[in-house]
Amino acid sequence: MVPFSLCPSHPSSSLKLYLSQFTLTPLSDLSGRKRRATSCRFVVLSTHSNPKILKSNRRSRYGQPLSPYDDQEEDVEAYHFADVSDDDWLLNDDFAEVSVFDVNGKKSKPHKGFANGHLNGENAKSVAEKSFIGNYDHGSKKARQASLDVARNGKRASRKNMEDRFPRLSEEIGMDVKWLPLIDYLSTFGFKESHFIQMYERHMPSLQINVCSAQERLEYLLSVGVKQRDIRRMVLRQPQILEYTVENNLKSHVAFLMNLGIPSSRIGQIIAATPSLFSYSVENSLKPTVRYLVEEVGIKEKDVGKVVQLSPQILVQRIDISWKSRCSFLSNEIGAPRESIVKMVKKHPQFLHYSIDDGLLPRINFLRSIGMCNSDILKLLTSLTQVLSLSLEENLKPKYMYLVNELNNEVHSLTKYPMYLSLSLDQRIRPRHRFLVSLKKAPKGPFPLSSFVPTDESFCQQWGTSVDKYLAFRQRLLLKEFAEKYERKG
Repeated sequence: MVPFSLCPSHPSSSLKLYLSQFTLTPLSDLSGRKRRATSCRFVVLSTHSNPKILKSNRRSRYGQPLSPYDDQEEDVEAYHFADVSDDDWLLNDDFAEVSVFDVNGKKSKPHKGFANGHLNGENAKSVAEKSFIGNYDHGSKKARQASLDVARNGKRASRKNMEDRFPRLSEEIGMDVKWLPLIDYLSTFGFKESHFIQMYERHMPSLQINVCSAQERLEYLLSVGVKQRDIRRMVLRQPQILEYTVENNLKSHVAFLMNLGIPSSRIGQIIAATPSLFSYSVENSLKPTVRYLVEEVGIKEKDVGKVVQLSPQILVQRIDISWKSRCSFLSNEIGAPRESIVKMVKKHPQFLHYSIDDGLLPRINFLRSIGMCNSDILKLLTSLTQVLSLSLEENLKPKYMYLVNELNNEVHSLTKYPMYLSLSLDQRIRPRHRFLVSLKKAPKGPFPLSSFVPTDESFCQQWGTSVDKYLAFRQRLLLKEFAEKYERKG
């Protein structure tokens, strides 16, 4: 037996080798001469392991012949997760390890002539034509040529249709006609041409995903509570989400969240707020982060789910660096003990990713400037950590000025009623104060800050008036203030 190859091998080729056996009958046997049959073994280099290559006359919805690779797209998808530092204020997450998820349990590299797991234009055309011709060995040359002409005409028609519908995509990024099914599907979620260009610039392979795979993944996210209106924002922030498989990625991450004690009704909100969550390994990144919150920060296990609901981003940030730096700052700046800082994390974990120089320090300095000592600041921040998130110019300063000038209160009243700083000046504080003044029921001296805390119904009952009367007064006041602001701007 003499082994030989029907096609040349290449040392750099990633094509799989398959051994096929053929028995040949010599021509001499056909002439009637009796001679021992000779057997030869041939090593056949096969370009595919998929038997569907024999079905090369399949057509897409746009009339073009499908490459034998189209149905096997997920077998050659390479998962490349970009840096997930797009969560606005988040730090680069060196602590949370980005995970690469296999497709169907396999890691595959693109073949030569592939771009990101897909055939480039010239190679796709070559493979399609060769497989097309190979199935018609007994047909005439003229018939084969006619069939190829039909395929080319269908391709030109599809491209013309694409250019008419998406002129910017065709002009700016050289859109591939094979992307059309996915683009049509994503358009049902409100995607526009500019959004697809953004996806291309952010993570181009996301536009090469098989539409059936993308649909399966997005439908799963919808089934666990993600709102349809949030899909577009999620995909634009994290286009890689179209690549994450349901079985190997999405389900395991949802199960992780539920094991933290997060109710199923909140899962969709957490995913929508932090879609980059799926790019982190559950075992190597997310679970270590939770362990750090429990063992190093001091959050009780039963409270971890509540903390994550308040700030899902805490799972994808460098929690070790964030915690140590802010704990050290608050301890040195206002003498905060560790127990008080842990309470702050439980009430408002977002402050762990607020800037120290541009966020925490300016607000602490403002509280000092209005006469509060470090112990008062600590008491205020422990009770209402959200103060660290409020705007100085549009929130804290106007409320302080109204407190002193209109309500005749002193700054120390804030330590007793820190809730005052979290209430809306336009929607609650000013309307209730002015309403009681108009009824001549406002007490002389400092206005009681406790009147701003109850609901509208309790407030009106407390002061012997009706809710309808108060709401009508508030509406007139808001319209008047709006008109005054409009005139000042004009």
